[in-house]
Amino acid sequence: MQELNLLLNGFAALAHQPLALLLSVIGVAVGIVIGAMPGLTATMGVAILLPFTFGMDPVSGLLMISGVYFGGVYGGSITAILLKIPGTPAAAATAIDGFELTKKGMAGIALGTATISSFIGGTLSVIVLVFMAPLLAGVALEFSASETFALAVFGLSIIASISGKSLVKGLIAGFVGLLISTVGLDPMGGYPRFTGGFVELMSVPFIPVMIGLFAAAEAFKSMETSGLLKNKAAALGRIIPPWSVYKGLLWTVLRSSGLGIFIGSIPGAGADIAAFVAYNEAKRFSKHPENFGKGELAGVAACESGANGCTGGAMLPMLTLGIPGDATTAVMLGALTLQGLQPGPLLFKDHSDLVFTLFAGLLFCYVVMLLVGLGSLRFIGKILQMPKSILTPTILALCVVGTYAINNSMFDIGIMLAAGVLGYFMEKWDFPPSPIVLALIMGPMAESNFRRALSLSNGSYDFLYTRPITATFLVIALLSMFYPVLRRFQQKRKAARLGSTSAA
Repeated sequence: MQELNLLLNGFAALAHQPLALLLSVIGVAVGIVIGAMPGLTATMGVAILLPFTFGMDPVSGLLMISGVYFGGVYGGSITAILLKIPGTPAAAATAIDGFELTKKGMAGIALGTATISSFIGGTLSVIVLVFMAPLLAGVALEFSASETFALAVFGLSIIASISGKSLVKGLIAGFVGLLISTVGLDPMGGYPRFTGGFVELMSVPFIPVMIGLFAAAEAFKSMETSGLLKNKAAALGRIIPPWSVYKGLLWTVLRSSGLGIFIGSIPGAGADIAAFVAYNEAKRFSKHPENFGKGELAGVAACESGANGCTGGAMLPMLTLGIPGDATTAVMLGALTLQGLQPGPLLFKDHSDLVFTLFAGLLFCYVVMLLVGLGSLRFIGKILQMPKSILTPTILALCVVGTYAINNSMFDIGIMLAAGVLGYFMEKWDFPPSPIVLALIMGPMAESNFRRALSLSNGSYDFLYTRPITATFLVIALLSMFYPVLRRFQQKRKAARLGSTSAA
């Protein structure tokens, strides 16, 4: 196969470029640190390092920022699992089960599972990028405003699956998130809505709200108790999960990776959407969906493989069509043009040697991520042994610094603290915070694309059922919304039947 030969030639060429290999390692390490810091996303890391690639050879420059991208997406899971601080929006899904596993004394296994699943998802995405780039890019081209709206609706339907014990409370939280998502500039008219005259609210302050709901709320909650963290969570223990455990997760990892690759290849979607969709599907296919949200390894594996599968998927339309799949690849598109390369079909024709050397480097980046990740977890895990008198102020300080770093705004810090208070009382009253985050991600995407689709169809709603992909996603969304309800109804009937039988 021609692609395989070109890839092998790419590995041979990469072996003679030690600077490119070194910069890959540096990029991955920097990306993991950036991803683990609340508020510092992979997009920000790539944007910060972009000027440093000027003057480098194309392979070295592109591999360094690719390493930051891959490491940043994975790094968010570390603090999400250990401290319930999602370093990135995608890690908000990982925190649902990851932090519960830490409280059970399984932090090491959870981190190891996240690392290995991230490696598998990312590696598979690069392999697909190598062998199926033109095909998947063609599928992504079929997505217009109506299809993207239907995808967002499908994402919103996941609220039913992440609602925890009470579906009603989950739906209320999701509705609150949708209300918050309407604050800011109108996506079509460009006029401010519900801003109260505050310029800072012209765009939805998504990341400060997320940091507040998860990290600050957890810090406020920890103030109620004193002393050390529970002894069972004070050490990581085993990191690499036993094969007998992980082999049961393989199908979940492979399915989630595929979902991540597909969602990543859709322009406008991203790792956060992929993580939540993968989590929902893992729960739907699980034999024990009731364990999700209580500390389920399959939930961590699904989120991380889905989010990292999105990385190669997002590079598909960027390299083949010049259309970035997400915000990070939009910055990487600038890096390509900075190197004098024009993304598109001619890139593969005129610079095939360089492209496949880059692909070989991307696979190398994921190997580095696996080794650096597993090698550093034991050191990072020492934060669990810190006294709460030190850990809690540190968490709050990270929240403040991470929030301020986004826009250099004290207003954002106020929003974060307000969201933290809201998240604290939501925990007290058993309202899940995840639906709010999901609605903040999906709400603007659904609204803007629905209005664009309506405009393109001259005010007609027929695009909802005349376009096959749109109709399919909407049907799946309905099934996804009502499936948990039907399952709970069946479980109650079964329990009632067993109760009546035992009584007789």
